[in-house]
Amino acid sequence: MAGYDALLIVSFGGPEKPEDVMPFLENVVRGRGVPHERLLEVEAHYQGAGGVSPINQQCRDLITALRPEVELPIYWGNRNWHPFLADTLRKMASDGVTRAAAFITAAYSSYSSCRQYLDDIAQARAQVPGAPEVARLRHYYDHPGFVAAMTDHTREALDLLPEEHRDHARLVFTAHSIPVSMAASSGPSGGAYEAQLRVTASLVAGDRPWDLVWQSRSGPPQVPWLEPDVCDHLSALRAAGTEAVVLVPIGFVSDHMEVVYDLDTEAAGVARELGLPLTRAATAGTHPRFVSMVRELLEEPEPVLSCTAATCCPAPRRRPQA
Repeated sequence: MAGYDALLIVSFGGPEKPEDVMPFLENVVRGRGVPHERLLEVEAHYQGAGGVSPINQQCRDLITALRPEVELPIYWGNRNWHPFLADTLRKMASDGVTRAAAFITAAYSSYSSCRQYLDDIAQARAQVPGAPEVARLRHYYDHPGFVAAMTDHTREALDLLPEEHRDHARLVFTAHSIPVSMAASSGPSGGAYEAQLRVTASLVAGDRPWDLVWQSRSGPPQVPWLEPDVCDHLSALRAAGTEAVVLVPIGFVSDHMEVVYDLDTEAAGVARELGLPLTRAATAGTHPRFVSMVRELLEEPEPVLSCTAATCCPAPRRRPQA
């Protein structure tokens, strides 16, 4: 498979018990000057779910599903929690791996979904003597496997609506909001994050009416982030006479806590208050076409990367701390 001798699943990571939550969050925001009060607020979301993010188990499930598809040893490393990338690369070096393909569980171009992963892989390799070469597989936002998985899950969510609303339901695609400046600099020529999301949404929606909205904003109010927020948009749709909505978390490939809390708790609560019938499509997860997609990416002789130069998807400028 294109000269690889291992597959490395690279993910965000998440806590798996209550005492993990705050150390995990501190890892995520280190150096960003996020107020402790905001961390306590987010910690409460995790603790409300038992202190466990679903993302790590979903990585394990993906690896299990991949084993019959991929004739390579499969490793898994996270950016923000165990198993950390450096520890995984150390194990790979010990096992004699020399060149691994990295499948990143983020489909789009932006600093936080692309460049930050590449930088963290490079930093982890620098910590490990004899670390294997790690070649990232390409972005897959428009790959037929990802599109097929999300199309199936969207159709299943539509079928959960009362029958009288299915034909007129609106698809509302959601993705993690990011600062407007970060979105403008994403990809080799800028603006790739939103543009790629719109491509995916249009492929999944087909002839149905749809919108792209944003969730999980976490920055200071004076910094512009992508809008509209999903909850605000639901209110606007209801006021305009929309009969029903299917939320489609197109920006995620597995259920982060942002999906579980921001959509299944907050957005669902807003819909109930509005009397707006609403269902939520599953993320790609271990859908068979999504799993096959990883194998197909591995088999590509020379992946065409959306971001290659170090100038792609640059890190946002940090405001100086007072």
